[in-house]
Amino acid sequence: ILSISVSLDIVSICKFIKMSKLIFSVLISVYYNESISYFKKSLDSILYQTLLPAEVVLVKDGILTDDLNCIVKEYSQKYPILKVISLPVNQGLGKALNEGLKHCSYDLVARMDTDDIAKPNRFEKQIRVFQEHPELDVVGAWIDEFEETTSNIISTRKLPEVHDDICQFAKKRNPFNHPCVMYKKFAVEAVGSYQDFYLLEDYYLWLRMLMAGYQGYNIQEPLLHMRAGSDMYKR
Repeated sequence: ILSISVSLDIVSICKFIKMSKLIFSVLISVYYNESISYFKKSLDSILYQTLLPAEVVLVKDGILTDDLNCIVKEYSQKYPILKVISLPVNQGLGKALNEGLKHCSYDLVARMDTDDIAKPNRFEKQIRVFQEHPELDVVGAWIDEFEETTSNIISTRKLPEVHDDICQFAKKRNPFNHPCVMYKKFAVEAVGSYQDFYLLEDYYLWLRMLMAGYQGYNIQEPLLHMRAGSDMYKR
């Protein structure tokens, strides 16, 4: 029994070492209207993963409130992997992400929004897919939409799994849940990164990537809690 247990431990360690070779960045942008509580919960969900990122690139999209700046300072001091990029004026999400992408040190980049909560194994599951299928360029997942608390799930935003189905789906609707994607930086940059398309910067990006032949996949389970309801639309 002991020998079997040791063997299993060695296998697990080897798998983890193999997976950890795919180091990655997390890209996130914050602006003045964000909730302090939501922001902290989002950062905590990134920093307490079963597989941690090598860096978190946080873009301050314009001047923030004093309270938000205090949180950025607090987390920067506590977590050296946090890299803060400051923009002098608010640029909007697409332009802020483009600037942040330039500062991402690794080719794999995971997106995250400042009012969402990643499930603890989100990054581990996405990295495992890239490890097993290196031909992929974008790996998304389903998301659980919630109101007030994560235990109050009001819907699950499901998307097709494989590339051909994703392409068909993209003709009518957004084929990836933007706050829950992990993608290859070079592929995004090759099609011009995020471009000006009000409120649909990500949809426009995915269409250009798919048309250029880049490969997508959606994990068939929710890996992120996304806030829903009137507060989200106000923001």
